[in-house]
Amino acid sequence: MGGTEAFTRMLVDPKLRAPSRQCGQAPPRWLALGRALPGRARLPLGAAGFLLMIAVYAWLPDRDGARAAIVPTLASIGRAMADALVAKELWIDVQHSFLRVTAGFAAAAILAVPLGVLAGAFRSIAALLEPPTEFLRYVPVPALIPLVMIVAGIGEGAKVLLVFLGTFFQLLLMTADEVRRVPAPLLHVSRSLGANRREIVWRVLTPAALPGIWSALRMCNGWAWSYVVVAELVAATEGLGFRILRFYRFLQTPSIYAYLLVLGLLGLGLDWVFRATSRRLFRWTPGGGA
Repeated sequence: MGGTEAFTRMLVDPKLRAPSRQCGQAPPRWLALGRALPGRARLPLGAAGFLLMIAVYAWLPDRDGARAAIVPTLASIGRAMADALVAKELWIDVQHSFLRVTAGFAAAAILAVPLGVLAGAFRSIAALLEPPTEFLRYVPVPALIPLVMIVAGIGEGAKVLLVFLGTFFQLLLMTADEVRRVPAPLLHVSRSLGANRREIVWRVLTPAALPGIWSALRMCNGWAWSYVVVAELVAATEGLGFRILRFYRFLQTPSIYAYLLVLGLLGLGLDWVFRATSRRLFRWTPGGGA
């Protein structure tokens, strides 16, 4: 009986209980696993990340062995950025690069998304399309530049084609994966309600996979910008990639950094547009489709 009484007292008296991890103090919300970050904390943390990056870069030119041609000072980059913003060449370069990216990326999306939906819905189409797509997506886009120049020349079509090739295969596979993630019970309910295969594919599978497909489009758009810069390094008379190569030839390193900042800001702006559109279009998804 003595052992029973001691066990009973341990259950009643919290001081006698063994410590439990589950009873420990919960971590702060911004360190909790799998929990959303408060909206008011995102902006300060993002700003702190940028300030940390700037502080690390500002420290580099003062170290022994750092050359101004490789790591220019923040002041020189700021002057180059100010000069670029008032010069018409920057805006002409942005316009040409943006049009090339938009044309190639839009063509890839118009073709890859429907094919990806079909590949995700039907195993036979997936068996037909995915093996060659998997093979071609591992071929580096810069390695295709000579063939593209032979086929399409050195005009605008070649640059748009390189952007298309760089995004089409990735987007097709990502779309197919998103379609396969649609819960199977949704398909069973659709069949029980009398939907045929065409209705299930385009009125059930596609809308259910659209939030994920939109995220895939956002990622592929970022890749498209890298490919257009590569294309402009080869044969172009304007564009952000062409201008960066020209700065390199004349060792204008601060201007190179200024144009890289422009590319980063363009990417952030486009990413914000994709995220804002996702929150508006897919409000039913966790996190508003973000």
